[in-house]
Amino acid sequence: MKHLLALDAGTGSGRAVLFDEQGNQLAVSGREWEHRSEPEYPGSMTFDRDHNWDLLTQCIRDVLDQVPDANVAAVSTTSMREGIALYDDRGRELWACANVDARAIEEVKELRAKSQDLEYELYLKSGQTFALGAAPRLLWIKKHLPEVYEKTAYVVMLSDWVATRLGAPPTVDPSNGGTTGLFNLKTRKWDETIAEACGIRKDLLRAPVAEAGTVIGEVSSKAARETGLKPGTPIVMGGGDAQLGTIGVGAVRPGQASVFGGSFWQQEVNLDKPLSDPSGRIRMNFHAVPSQWQAEAIVFFPGIAVRWFRDTFAPDVKADALARGIDPYSALEKMAKEVPAGSYGIIPIFSDAMDYMHWKHAAPSFLNLPLDSDVPLRAALFRSLEENAAIVTLANLRRISEVTGEFPDHVIFAGGASKGPLWCQILADVLQVPVHTRVVKEATALGAAICAGTGVGIYPDIATAAEHIVQPGKVYEPNPSLADIYEEAFRRWSEAYKPQLELADRGITTSMWRAPGE
Repeated sequence: MKHLLALDAGTGSGRAVLFDEQGNQLAVSGREWEHRSEPEYPGSMTFDRDHNWDLLTQCIRDVLDQVPDANVAAVSTTSMREGIALYDDRGRELWACANVDARAIEEVKELRAKSQDLEYELYLKSGQTFALGAAPRLLWIKKHLPEVYEKTAYVVMLSDWVATRLGAPPTVDPSNGGTTGLFNLKTRKWDETIAEACGIRKDLLRAPVAEAGTVIGEVSSKAARETGLKPGTPIVMGGGDAQLGTIGVGAVRPGQASVFGGSFWQQEVNLDKPLSDPSGRIRMNFHAVPSQWQAEAIVFFPGIAVRWFRDTFAPDVKADALARGIDPYSALEKMAKEVPAGSYGIIPIFSDAMDYMHWKHAAPSFLNLPLDSDVPLRAALFRSLEENAAIVTLANLRRISEVTGEFPDHVIFAGGASKGPLWCQILADVLQVPVHTRVVKEATALGAAICAGTGVGIYPDIATAAEHIVQPGKVYEPNPSLADIYEEAFRRWSEAYKPQLELADRGITTSMWRAPGE
């Protein structure tokens, strides 16, 4: 039996997950990490390369200890998107930052000041905006760390940083590298004209591009000593976490749609060709499946909002559930299940619908609270949060459908939120399409493992492997009788959000989040 190792450099932790050839998870280990802020650079979130590598090597050793007879045939890597690492011409690390790094606010403003249409023109080429792209960060380095800028020969992503630490040369894939905003949507390669337009050296875009599932190197003797892996173990190109997640849930064909419910909710719709959104609202990415693309939208903080509610408004429910060995969210869902659809008209104001060119949100709040002592307010508020995540998802999928020409006939729902049966049913009722869940709990890691197995010939290709390995879970059918209720809730939320966003724009309230430069 051969085994496949997935390594994940996530926003909040590093993880190692070991699978067998059938996609069964055998062992997992994770270590939390934090991104260091440099006080002299507001908004900075530096990626601590040495410390985080030490944590990741501990994770690898943990999973190898859990499966003493592990026969690792290949290893593949994934990571948070947008985080970048820089190397010199000898492959030595120079600098790295996490995806949440926001030090380049002034550089975003300067790029936008160069030309009113520059960002939009480059968005049509790359599918990305300046908000989280690499160009403003590279301009920041050019200005503040000129010695690093001059030495830089390669720009890669944090998943590629893991691969280079293992022994591979600096190499990028489209699904993660494309989030730099320096790739061309049509060619799936670096685009030097974008670099020139932004005023950065075009020779920075020299890292070779390899599609997911391609062998790019092998574990070095040094990395073998650090990790316990065998030297010479093939290293296979992986990709961005969301894109490998879609592989891990079996969304590998054009037209399929996935919703990942975590701290953020991501909506991914597979495309058989690159498309452009004339409105600039939808993000366009490369799928990790070669020759496919994805339209992406994001709901900000649904998972964080329900956690905040649990800890702030229902600590007694949480404590009682934990004392009885029950998941606190299950207890809250049991309460919310008794609340009628529409949550007594409560309108949560958290994330706006996706507007990639003007990415900002209103201040968190609840509107239209009922002053009725007979209303179970905590249960109603919790249900309204679950409904709101589904309503904003509907808004996003409708915006995507304006580009693709069709609304999905079903969605695959994965991530922590998909563990809640009420949330699954609410999503089905709001979208009015069936919601399919999956047995797998480590979708991104499974996607990386499938890439690893494809690279060494265990699987014929990524799509075929995913369709055979991924195990379907429960399907939630929509209740047609609730369609009008949720359509009205959608309309009311849409109308209520506009003035709330205006208040945040005027500084009367504090925006939940705004992209750099907004």
